[in-house]
This record gives sequence, C-alpha cells and structure tokens, in this order.
Amino acid sequence: MQAATALGLSVVGSLGGLLTASAFLLIGDRVRTRLVPSLISYAVGTLLGAALLGLLPEALEALRPSQAFAALLAGIFTFFILEKLVLWRHCHDSADCMVHQTTATLVIVGDAFHTFVDGAVIAAAVMTSLPLGMTTALAIAAHEVPQEVGDFAILMAAGYPARKAFTLNLLAGLAGLAGAAVMLGSAASAPRLLPWVLAFASGNFLYVAMADLIPSLHRGGPGHAATTNGGAFLQVLLIAAGTATIVLL
Repeated sequence: MQAATALGLSVVGSLGGLLTASAFLLIGDRVRTRLVPSLISYAVGTLLGAALLGLLPEALEALRPSQAFAALLAGIFTFFILEKLVLWRHCHDSADCMVHQTTATLVIVGDAFHTFVDGAVIAAAVMTSLPLGMTTALAIAAHEVPQEVGDFAILMAAGYPARKAFTLNLLAGLAGLAGAAVMLGSAASAPRLLPWVLAFASGNFLYVAMADLIPSLHRGGPGHAATTNGGAFLQVLLIAAGTATIVLL
C-alpha cells in the first residue's frame, strides 16, 4: 500500500505539473506570460513551506542539527554545481535562453535527472508520513508548472512541434517513477537514509525557490508584475497562499 501511494504521488508530482503546463499551449501568449509569474509566486510558497515546515523538521527528529544542516547545504551545493554544468536548468522566460538543438537536448536530459530526484524525494516523504508525502508532491507539482511552460517554449523555439515537445517532456517526467522505485527498493536501509534524503531535498527546494524562482520575480519585464506595487503585493499574497497550502495539508 505504501509503495502504491508513493508511486501514485510521484506521478502527481512529476506529471501533474506537465499536464497542467500543456494546457497553457492552448491559450494565447499574452495570457500565458501574465499567468506564469503568478504560478511562480505560488510555487515559491509551496517550496519554502515544504522545505522549512515539512522536510527539514522531519529530518531534525532523527539527525543532529549539524548533520541535518550539513545535508541541506550539500543539497544546495549539489544543485548549484549541476546547474553550472548545465545538466539541468530552469527557464521561465524563453527570451533569457539560447535556443538551439543542444540546449533543447540538455533541457530534456536535465528534466529527466531532476524529475528522478523529485520522485525519490516524494517516495522518501511518503515513507516518513503520508501527509508529508502529499505536501511534498504538491510543492513539486506547483514548481513543475512554470518550469514546464518554459521548457515547452524552449523546445518549440528550437523547432520541435507541440506534440513532440509534449512527448519528450512526458518521457522525462516518467523518470520520477524510476526515482520513486529506487527509493522504495532501498527500503531495507530506509530508516538510516530517510532523514538524510529529506534534509538534502530541503536544500534542493530552497535552492530552486531562492536562487531560481524569486530572482525571476524580481527581474520584472514582460509578463512579470514586479514593476508595480500592486504586482509585488500579489506576489507576496500568492507566496503566502502557497505556504499556507502546505501548512493546511
């Protein structure tokens, strides 16, 4: 039962964002560019809430603070290095990306790797507690929506038709199931590994929220409402809503 739940939530986290993002292909560019910043703001709240109010407290129950924060720091450094090596990247504004075939390939490879990690994190959270698994899956799905919208933009700008772009992103998303399966397969050593995985994942969530998503909200420009006081207030409200969602679950 636990394994089925973990695999099911990994599908929600990995593919839920993709399926939602694909619906954005059906709406006009102007509407899409106005909606994406709101989705990013909500995703920031869910990621921060899941990291600081869900994953990290669970890890601290089993690890000394120095151990938990060392694993968190390792998560931040790992994803910083991976991003520098261009193994994966997030792009929420296609104007900021060099669009060519190599970039498109890296987007798919990077998505597969990141989704694999997400699946493993969701499974680890479910093995700790079902509510933690649900909030973790929600945070990942919320983050995946704006990420996948940007990835679709990159692939289509590189010459991929919409159907092929969707298929490639879907295949990358299936890596989440593989990540969950690997974590479940290590169940024998899970009691020892789980708190480390949760603390490491909290570093991942914090890095994505604070090094990737929040700066994109500060940049402003087309589709970004940060240039007005009303837009900034809306961002704060949506970030708070994302965090509140995690707390209420």
